[in-house]
Amino acid sequence: MLNKLKGLNPNMKFYNIHSEEFKKYGRVLDIDTSEIVSECEKTERPESGSQYMMSVPELENLNCSEKIKELAFGGCKAQIGLCHGYNSMMNALEFHKSSEINVAATPLVLLLGLEYEMSGNEYAAENIKAFYLEKGDAVEVYGTSLHFCPCQTEDGGFSCVVVLPEGTNDVLDKASDDKLLFRKNKWLICHEDNRALIDRGAYPGIHGENYKVEY
Repeated sequence: MLNKLKGLNPNMKFYNIHSEEFKKYGRVLDIDTSEIVSECEKTERPESGSQYMMSVPELENLNCSEKIKELAFGGCKAQIGLCHGYNSMMNALEFHKSSEINVAATPLVLLLGLEYEMSGNEYAAENIKAFYLEKGDAVEVYGTSLHFCPCQTEDGGFSCVVVLPEGTNDVLDKASDDKLLFRKNKWLICHEDNRALIDRGAYPGIHGENYKVEY
């Protein structure tokens, strides 16, 4: 599949998560994800677009969940959520002051950048790299990595478990002077052509091509 994606997307830099290149962005986790992937398969995807749920009780109550939380944040309170649906576009990039654990419940692509590649609040899209995950792969995406909604590699859409410190992505209690702080522990820039996110208050800091993953 990786070679197919490379062929269909010659304008993008495509890698496997087991490549040396991924080590700047995160690390591959050696854990059994079969239970959590199986539970994700029971969850109906939205009819269109993508949906993010911060905390999903059915995932948090699994036998493997405490081990995943311990691995992620060493005993600190964490939430296990789900991002799923349909998406092929970069559209935006976000980062947290923490790592994020992703478990691919379907094959998917993560579009990743690095915080140090930003110039102030601006980011050149040409720096983006694409990483392919097989179904069942688990990765830690470092807090210095820019990321956003996964991209699908099949018509049925994508499904990705998201583990973060408790409260991340919740609504802010008060307005912030930081123009990139979009939600709790969520700093966000969107593509300059993404009017929907701009209208919601996102800063249009990504310039260049708004990449679309062809599959």
